[in-house]
Amino acid sequence: MSVDGTISIHINGEHKRVREGLTLAALASELGFVPEKVAVERNLAVVPRSTLQDVMVEDGDELEIVHFVGGGDIAPAADDSWSVAGKTFRSRLIVGTGKYKSFEQNAAAVAASGAEIVTVAVRRVNVSDPKAPMLTDYIDPKVITYLPNTAGCFTGEDAIRTLRLAREAGGWELVKLEVLGEARTLYPDMVETLRATEILAKEGFKPMVYCVDDPIAAKRLEDVGAVAIMPLGAPIGSGLGIQNRVTIRLIVEGTKLPVLVDAGVGTASEAAQAMELGCTGVLMNTAIAEAKDPVLMAAAMKAGVEAGRMAYRAGRMGKRMYADPSSPLAGLI
Repeated sequence: MSVDGTISIHINGEHKRVREGLTLAALASELGFVPEKVAVERNLAVVPRSTLQDVMVEDGDELEIVHFVGGGDIAPAADDSWSVAGKTFRSRLIVGTGKYKSFEQNAAAVAASGAEIVTVAVRRVNVSDPKAPMLTDYIDPKVITYLPNTAGCFTGEDAIRTLRLAREAGGWELVKLEVLGEARTLYPDMVETLRATEILAKEGFKPMVYCVDDPIAAKRLEDVGAVAIMPLGAPIGSGLGIQNRVTIRLIVEGTKLPVLVDAGVGTASEAAQAMELGCTGVLMNTAIAEAKDPVLMAAAMKAGVEAGRMAYRAGRMGKRMYADPSSPLAGLI
């Protein structure tokens, strides 16, 4: 402590001097944040929100303070819901909350998509501008299920640390795990992904896991505690569509868990294709956010997912080598 009654700490990587005698809750309030809307990590340990009023800020503390940020109407059949980790949903489209021009546009796209789940990234709060808008101001987590993800994590340790903070920030145990292998392709590192999945499952998390389109890897994820398998259709943000329909189909046939294509879908027909393969659902972000009209594309994706699901349930006709006339030949003049 200095003679002026202040102590030296670091908040989100920035050095600050604050007055002595503050609790973590009081510090958050002085910075302009509502303690109930943030999560705090102190010296690499997540501080339970229920104790923020009691834990004192000490000289030399390294603090991380985070919150969530963005990342034709065919009615689905009433009995065609799906479940994951004990939660039931009707919409089979999950959308991300990144890359939109504004929170308002993001919220409008979510509404048009009919999605009941949105993925959210966990990021540091803006200490220099605590009044900056937050995603929760536009998309109500009491109405839409937030699915915290580990976008941008390249090690299992970083992913686990991020999700521990996410649980403290919002109480969510249903999370999306992705551990990336390299920045160029954003392909998952499956060794780290499997290890992180097992640790998170043992800690009570319900991880929906981004993975390669490999049925063996998918089965191993199921064995170590994943609650949903999320194979990529193509590299994240590429819009290339599903590149390997065979392996996606094998994953669907080989697991009892929900399977959701995650990454690569670029337009509504590709979303329908994923559903026709028997997938439980589709997760997308860039395909909507980078469309010329994101809100209209969100509605198109909703229709594509629902059409593909209905086609799968209806059962595709068999393929034939030769023609088979639609009209009967008997009675021709």
